[in-house]
Parts: sequence; structure tokens; C-alpha cells
Amino acid sequence: MELKDWHTADIIAALKKRGTNLSALSRQAGLASSTLANALRRPWPKGERLIAEALDIAPEKIWPTRYRHPGRPHKYHHQNGR
Repeated sequence: MELKDWHTADIIAALKKRGTNLSALSRQAGLASSTLANALRRPWPKGERLIAEALDIAPEKIWPTRYRHPGRPHKYHHQNGR
């Protein structure tokens, strides 16, 4: 079974249907208004969790390719070894 992440537009639309958006969620979390958009482009467990909580769904349902086991994100390594 092929796992497929939600399309970015679907995530944004789902948030809009709930009366919010990425900027508002970012500000509610004490972040700069554009910060949560990072989770749409690259793995960021904290951001993924904040978005998923707003949608009442587990992050691994939105981004299954980023999770090996339910609730546990992949381990990501920096290319420069840090």
C-alpha cells in the first residue's frame, strides 16, 4: 500500500474549514506568523503536531511518509553531520 501525504492545498483548506489558518496557528503557539508553513515543506515534528491538533487528526495520517511507526517521526540527519 502506497502511503501518500496530504497535498499542501488540502491541509490549508482543512484548516480554513475549521475557521483558522497557518498564520493564526503560528501566532497562537507563540511563533512568527510564517513559521508553521515550514512543516508543509519539510519534516518538523513540532509543527506537524500543531497542525494535526488543529485538525483533530494524528500527524502520521497527514504525513504518513514522514512516520515509520504511528506517533513516531523518522530520524532525520543533517547532511553536514551536525
